[in-house]
Amino acid sequence: MGIFLALDYGEKRTGLAVTDINKMIASGLAAMSTIEVIPYLIKYCEKNFIEKIIIGYPKKYNNIESQVEIKIKDFIKKLNLSLPKIPIVRYDERFTSKIASNAILESGVGKRKRQDKLLVDKVSATILLQSYLSTQNNI
Repeated sequence: MGIFLALDYGEKRTGLAVTDINKMIASGLAAMSTIEVIPYLIKYCEKNFIEKIIIGYPKKYNNIESQVEIKIKDFIKKLNLSLPKIPIVRYDERFTSKIASNAILESGVGKRKRQDKLLVDKVSATILLQSYLSTQNNI
């Protein structure tokens, strides 16, 4: 039995989150420069059984794809070549960064931590994955 892994892809940075073994709870895993993600995932998948990768699907308010979608599709092609046995699904990620920023603000952490973009990316990936889990578990 494996876990799910989610990516909140960004042109500069990408946040990662994983589920628990029961696929009920999402937790932040890491955030890093986007160019480091595939090598990181290759190593991570050598030690962990990833059942599925969920990648955010950024849309605008009117359901039109965002401009970064072209880069995400290119990233997915490279990821499929590196980890061909792991299915990749897309999931609507609208507002995850905004929700993450608000959650960090409400948590009471200091200003310096709130401005940590890597933290925002990791929390965004966690929110994306928890939202995906909620639809899968009909919560």
